Amino acid sequence: MHKSRRLAALVLAGAGLLAACSTASAGSSGHSVSLVAYSTPQKAYDALIPAFKQTTAGKGASFQESFGASGAQSRAVAAGQPADVVALSLEPDITKLVKAGLVPSTWNQNAYKGMVTDSVVVLVVRKGNPKGIHGWADLTRPDIKVVTPNVFSSGSAKWNLLAAYGSQVQSGKTPDEALAFVKAVLKNTVTQPDSGSKATAAFVGGVGDVLISYENEAIQAQQSGAAIDYVTPDQTILIENPIAVTTHAKNATLAKAFVDYLHTDAAQKMFAAHGYRPVVKADLDTSKFPTPSQLFTIDDLGGWSKVNTDFFDPTNGSITKIENSLGVSGG
Repeated sequence: MHKSRRLAALVLAGAGLLAACSTASAGSSGHSVSLVAYSTPQKAYDALIPAFKQTTAGKGASFQESFGASGAQSRAVAAGQPADVVALSLEPDITKLVKAGLVPSTWNQNAYKGMVTDSVVVLVVRKGNPKGIHGWADLTRPDIKVVTPNVFSSGSAKWNLLAAYGSQVQSGKTPDEALAFVKAVLKNTVTQPDSGSKATAAFVGGVGDVLISYENEAIQAQQSGAAIDYVTPDQTILIENPIAVTTHAKNATLAKAFVDYLHTDAAQKMFAAHGYRPVVKADLDTSKFPTPSQLFTIDDLGGWSKVNTDFFDPTNGSITKIENSLGVSGG
């Protein structure tokens, strides 16, 4: 009798252990998020992901993370790289995935128009600004060596050159004069790394006199101890960084919960601590992030569809042609 009870208990315990293992296995495979993102916010996500795991929605979640140049990341996802959440530098890199059926067409139909952070284009200089760089015009001086990423791979490169172009239009120049200015800046450019973070690393490592970059990159570089300052031109562009859950997310509920978390006050303030301008306006500290006097947006230049065709078409884009004439390619 006692032996029978002991045997029954062992069988039940074994069954329970088997069930627990099965549940843990299911949880580990179904409670993960593959995040594919552009390079610059990696340090922010290094803080945000552990914070999300402390929430009820994120408890027990695991993450697979990939960071790189925005355009390259978009192409990788289109080619089959697993992604549950894509956080890229600019809207066209998401639009490509919408056209491929990998991101729903409704991705930007929320209060934030699909964006998770903002920034502005700034001019990063050596500590103390020894070359006296105060605005865009200084970038065409013969004594100035410029660093900016490669426009064929990097989303930040597109923002940078659009800021340079738009700054001239804002100052009353014609489109042709503005393009001539962009060409003059690129003639002074001594290196074009394939991503924004690599461009920052090159500049911090001693290359060039001025780096065209995101405000958040400059702030993060300062926080890391780099001997740099930065100048915010009066005429600059508002950078808007998109995020989306993919159509093939392994756990769409968890992926959406992560994106929702990134729009909470706690997460937006964490982004701000890493130099990003919150898209939740209540969390935007204007004393830390003042609005430049002639801030413009991509819509002021005609919107991404027009801009991508006019400036960055692989064959006929005006900036593509300038880069090619200077011997720069996506190779």
